[in-house]
Amino acid sequence: MTLVTIRQPGFMPYIGFFKKIQSSDIFVYLDDAQYAIRSWDNRNKIRSDVNSGWISVPVIHPFKKKLNEVEISYSKNWIKNHKNLIESNYKTSPYFKNYWPDIELILNKKFKKLIDLNLELIQYCNKKLDIDTPTVRSSELKIKTLETQRLFDISKKVNASIYRSGSFGKEYLDETIFEKGGISVIYENFQYPTYNQMKKKFLPNLSIIDLLFHEGENAIKILNDCVN
Repeated sequence: MTLVTIRQPGFMPYIGFFKKIQSSDIFVYLDDAQYAIRSWDNRNKIRSDVNSGWISVPVIHPFKKKLNEVEISYSKNWIKNHKNLIESNYKTSPYFKNYWPDIELILNKKFKKLIDLNLELIQYCNKKLDIDTPTVRSSELKIKTLETQRLFDISKKVNASIYRSGSFGKEYLDETIFEKGGISVIYENFQYPTYNQMKKKFLPNLSIIDLLFHEGENAIKILNDCVN
């Protein structure tokens, strides 16, 4: 049995994204889906003093473009702003110095395309979280169909026998396409774990860097113990 999960690779995703990768036999980065305005493709949340705040990568005219076509804007020094926000909010966290130099180097590369920035950050976090699941970009599969048929065709292309959908997939997925094609469908049930956030009120759904900066190598065990 081969389980595939297919997701758009966002900017510094939350722990649930990495659990999806870890618990799959193969993971497909849906890099040629249409770019989603005001979604997670170019932004995420980090901890602030009392709550959470957004860090967003500005992009150039993203309307009606695929995610892998969207270019990053450098008209303003967002990199400096991101670094200042991350440092000011996390510099006293226990494991900040273990990861920040590497993350800062990635941000400083000034990638032309958003997809390349996102994937390099994801791949770095995969390594630190001890995730070795095989991955592929959907654009490499050259599949032109749409909606449920597209998800099925991608699953078939990577020889999957099980497709794991997000929980909202129940609202739009045409399961009969998978049933007729001999691929089972399951739905995720991710349960966000709690962990140390320096004695502050716990806030879920933050970028993976929040977990790494606070828990270090223990993040691997926390990820392993997550329910998906």
